Amino acid sequence: MDFFNVISLLGGLAMFLYGMRLMGDSLKENSSGALKRAMGKVTNNPFKAFILGVLVTALIQSSTATIVITAGLVGAGILSLHQSLGIIVGANVGTTVTGQIIRLLDIDSSGAAWLRIFQPSTLAPIALIIGIVLIMGSFFKNANSIGRIAIGFGILFSGLLNMTGAVNTLAESGVIEGLFAGLGKNPFLGYVTGAGVAFVLQSSSATIGILQAFSQTGLLSFKSIYSVIVGIYLGDCVTTAIVCSIGAKAEARRVGLINILFNLSKSALVLLAVTVVHKLGLLDALWDKTVNSGMIANTNTVFNLGCALALLPVLGIYEKLSRRLIKDKPAKKSKYRSVTDSLNPVFFNTPALALQSCYQTLLAMFSAARTNIEKSFRLLKNYDAAAHKQLLTEEDEIDSMTDSISKYIVEFLPHLQMADHVAILNQYYKITSEFERLGDHAVNIAALAKTMKDNDTAFSPSAFAELDVLESVLGCIMDETKQTFEKRDVEAAARIEPLVQVAGDLIAVLRRNHLKRMSTGECNEYANTAFSDLMVEMQRIASVCSNVGVATVVRVHPELADKEHLYFERLHTGSDAAFNAAYELARNRFFPLLEKPEKAPSPAPADG
Repeated sequence: MDFFNVISLLGGLAMFLYGMRLMGDSLKENSSGALKRAMGKVTNNPFKAFILGVLVTALIQSSTATIVITAGLVGAGILSLHQSLGIIVGANVGTTVTGQIIRLLDIDSSGAAWLRIFQPSTLAPIALIIGIVLIMGSFFKNANSIGRIAIGFGILFSGLLNMTGAVNTLAESGVIEGLFAGLGKNPFLGYVTGAGVAFVLQSSSATIGILQAFSQTGLLSFKSIYSVIVGIYLGDCVTTAIVCSIGAKAEARRVGLINILFNLSKSALVLLAVTVVHKLGLLDALWDKTVNSGMIANTNTVFNLGCALALLPVLGIYEKLSRRLIKDKPAKKSKYRSVTDSLNPVFFNTPALALQSCYQTLLAMFSAARTNIEKSFRLLKNYDAAAHKQLLTEEDEIDSMTDSISKYIVEFLPHLQMADHVAILNQYYKITSEFERLGDHAVNIAALAKTMKDNDTAFSPSAFAELDVLESVLGCIMDETKQTFEKRDVEAAARIEPLVQVAGDLIAVLRRNHLKRMSTGECNEYANTAFSDLMVEMQRIASVCSNVGVATVVRVHPELADKEHLYFERLHTGSDAAFNAAYELARNRFFPLLEKPEKAPSPAPADG
């Protein structure tokens, strides 16, 4: 045995593992949105869930990733624990697809010329060439991501070839023959070895792939590898359970536990079945037979598929047992708990799912803040202590969501690789503080209403009539803001700024009119201070919505990222014809209402 052969073996292993990770991560990045839609539609039919688990795992090349995603969806309330059962079993079967791909090692190079195309020695350079061309050429939107998938595939097979070359050299020393001969005599040792390697590598597919590489020496027999394969199931599922448990709710941790229980049952079932069948003499022809890459892949598939079909009918037992072993902890009551629960770290490796969680949380924040603003307007006209208390309770919820999403975004950012995902997250980070500020302005207006109540003062009827017009404008602005963020609607974003300008003009007029009322004694000094502070809050509400609109425009047109001031300047200096037309239309719509305020248009009611 040569030291340099060992280095070559470890180097090939490193390439193989990196290629698998690169390919899997790139596949998840490009398919995670579709995965969420598919997995979110799972019914209570275990067989359909099983098929979905198989397909998803075959696509992203990782049972761990599939089960972790499932745990996140369960924790977020998108899936129930019962719905996840079939997916868990399907994921264990789907992971065998990787081994079936690696069996291409068995293709005979002396056969037909066209078969050589499917040999790893040919596929590896072809995949690498395709990958680098796509990455350097950037021919279309997702060229870089697809290129990384191809590069990962090429590196995987290059590493596999390096490993097989090294083990063939090591085989001459007799070390490999002695190692697997020992495993054949002691199935328990083989089981522990498989579990240990899978736990360290955190991948059953990678461990099976290594075993397939060793099979190229021609020294592996069925009796020496079947227990290793079974041990791999336990090592891989323990890693998955640990990942599912990090910062997770009880329901999500149960997903990891069920995976362990299933794999322990699978291991016991396979070992028992192999022992019984061997004792009956039905495995004599296979027991000492030399196995190749294809036979290892087939053995792994048969073990997984057979156990899946046998255990699918009793999955309910695992669910009941997981509930007994993992108890629910008393949770703080919150109407938005399902929203914040979706901010789960397990989604970090599937960016579309994590971004969707952020999006849903921000929508909930905006809806809550807007509802509070409308409540605060009502408090100005008719102060009610109970309604004020409800408003403050809702503000606490908004603050809690702000803390949760801010922390989540900061932790999520290092996991992103695609520029588009980074741009979306940057937009969300900006908008988080804007939506939180909307809630603060509602609290400030409510506090003004309380102060006026305590001082036994109120605005005059004419002041309230003018405020109704301004509230209508703000309502329209918030309508457009919701449409802008919810649909990433640039046209709606463009409609915000003219309305904001009209709101500013109205505020200036309302200030002048209020001064006249002060001079005639129609409003007293307490009302004066409150009115002045109220105008500031309303102006800031409009400004927040303006910032949301600009953030959306920059998201769609990233070239404006460092030129926001120029964007505003172009609009407000009259050099933009579309803005001018929209501004005149809005001004003509609302300013006449100052004379006939009873006809002020009402904005659409806010959600919530």
